Amino acid sequence: MAPNTVAVTMEKPENFSLIEINGSDSSLFPDKRKSISPKQFSWFLLLKAHRVVSCLSWLFGSVKKRVALFDSNLNEEEDPKSRGKQMYRFIKACLVISIVALAIEVIAHYKKWNLDLINRPSWEVRGLVEWSYMAWLSFRADYVAPIVISLSKFCTVLFLIQSLDRLVLCLGCFWIKCKKIKPRIDDDVLDVEDGSNFPMVLVQIPMCNEREVYEQSIGAVSQLDWPKDRILIQVLDDSDEPNLQLLIKEEVSAWRERGVNIIYRHRLIRTGYKAGNLKSAMSCDYVKDYEFVAIFDADFQPNPDFLKLTIPHFKRNPELGLVQARWSFVNKDENLLTRLQNINLCFHFEVEQQVNGLFLNFFGFNGTAGVWRIKALEESGGWMERTTVEDMDIAVRAHLNGWKFIYLNDVRVTCELPESYEAYKKQQHRWHSGPMQLFRLCLPSIITSKISVWKKTNLIFLFFLLRKLILPFYSFTLFCIILPLTMFIPEAELPLWVICYVPIFMSLLNILPSPRSFPFLVPYLLFENTMSITKFNAMISGLFQLGSAYEWVVTKKTGRSSESDLLAFADKEEKLHRRHSESGLELLSKLKEQETGKSIAGGPGQKKKGNRVYKKELGLAFLLLTAAGRSFLSAHGVHFYFLLFQGLSFLVVGLDLIGEQMS
Repeated sequence: MAPNTVAVTMEKPENFSLIEINGSDSSLFPDKRKSISPKQFSWFLLLKAHRVVSCLSWLFGSVKKRVALFDSNLNEEEDPKSRGKQMYRFIKACLVISIVALAIEVIAHYKKWNLDLINRPSWEVRGLVEWSYMAWLSFRADYVAPIVISLSKFCTVLFLIQSLDRLVLCLGCFWIKCKKIKPRIDDDVLDVEDGSNFPMVLVQIPMCNEREVYEQSIGAVSQLDWPKDRILIQVLDDSDEPNLQLLIKEEVSAWRERGVNIIYRHRLIRTGYKAGNLKSAMSCDYVKDYEFVAIFDADFQPNPDFLKLTIPHFKRNPELGLVQARWSFVNKDENLLTRLQNINLCFHFEVEQQVNGLFLNFFGFNGTAGVWRIKALEESGGWMERTTVEDMDIAVRAHLNGWKFIYLNDVRVTCELPESYEAYKKQQHRWHSGPMQLFRLCLPSIITSKISVWKKTNLIFLFFLLRKLILPFYSFTLFCIILPLTMFIPEAELPLWVICYVPIFMSLLNILPSPRSFPFLVPYLLFENTMSITKFNAMISGLFQLGSAYEWVVTKKTGRSSESDLLAFADKEEKLHRRHSESGLELLSKLKEQETGKSIAGGPGQKKKGNRVYKKELGLAFLLLTAAGRSFLSAHGVHFYFLLFQGLSFLVVGLDLIGEQMS
């Protein structure tokens, strides 16, 4: 048989026969050799376009339904002033304008219009659309482009300054690692044999409705290795749930029976949030007997040797006011959101805190996992309720009074990261609005203080302006507003090194302290730009004292390292059974039903929480995707891919598809 001959046989010869087809000479199927006609190709393109339009209509429909559902089920406790309506309206206006501009640009692309229209005589212009496009080109070149170019240059300069600051911090950290520099203590500072040689230490655990983590924090602090007569633990409970107060009291009583010097304290007038709680605790008469105070938030679990690793640094250093330890995270690998948070916080502790602590003897107190000299707190004015960042407030005032700080990178305290985007967003809002409130209040004190000019410059320009104001300003303005605009204003197009090379290099520097997170380099870069809208909104609200500036929401915890199963609850029930009367057992039975409903996911009475919708993020998602469409028409390459993936990241966050959904 010839090589170009194909034999086809069938199992039922009575119905089919043997057919031989010569591959090159056969004319049995002449249609197979015909090329596709232009008409068929047009129908093929129309079919593909129809599928794309169907996908987009489905996407917009899904978003519309979710937005409608979100509006109908909006949390009644949420303050309407904190929703950023003005920002959302601004983004919607930009989106509408960009969609109209994209429609005109699509027409111009297929009509092959270009900038030459400006130089054409008016009588050669045909049609209203072509005349409008020509008028837009002229107006854009004369008025819009210069403004956008100036703003983009200004933001680019800020971007480079902030990148230089980050590079200097990384070089400082590299120097510390190479020289193996770290704070050291003498071996003979504490006499282990003589318990009276240990200073008096007060340990505070401020908490508010921390049902998931109170037990583990009290247990960890109660096991600190320190003479029992030289330590007092204060559990500062601001909870407003009577059932939870009962459980915390019982936990404190159980540890007191084991010989731990621990007391429970609950305020009747709960004002000032955490600062008010700490201020109230420090006003107790017995505090004057103590020299140092260690503070741990409710989800922090120090190792037993924490005090022995921190307190000795104070012994022969009377100017030392604060010793800060590093945080480590029990749930850093729980989901994508916690992995990205871990990258940020590892850089903060490994680089920022360590470099500033070693070279400047100053950094922002992290609010927990630190030990203060009580004299430093008192001379600096104590805890104040004027901002939502009481930890940064006391640190700045202590620095202005001449106190020095030490950061211990080797001493770590375990805690947990927010696992839902809602909790993380509220936390970041407080962390970025509070510093701007504080800056307004502290600026006169900084200027008139007796510290050196270099320290004043560091506080004003580096600590506050560059890292708390400029960073969220340029990241939002440059990458979320100016970059999409430049797709419709080619005269102001940003160079590749601004949107690609420098950001990637900076992200590499950020990820160096956590090398295992290297595969998440690109998601980290996109997510940081996505969070810029929250940080920018918070910075503006804090700077101009808007309604949401004083909003404080306790970060939702999961208590992943605590005993939250039914067996642990049964042990707790047995303890309460021995302590309480029949009336107390009735309360306990109600409490057991609540605990059982929370322990069994999806059980009866458990109401699952659906995804939220974040309108500002969604608006920016569609704005960036629209700009990506315009970039695709112009074949911008890297600009298109950046806008596309950045828009998709905003879409994922806007639909609350990152992190866990927690009620």
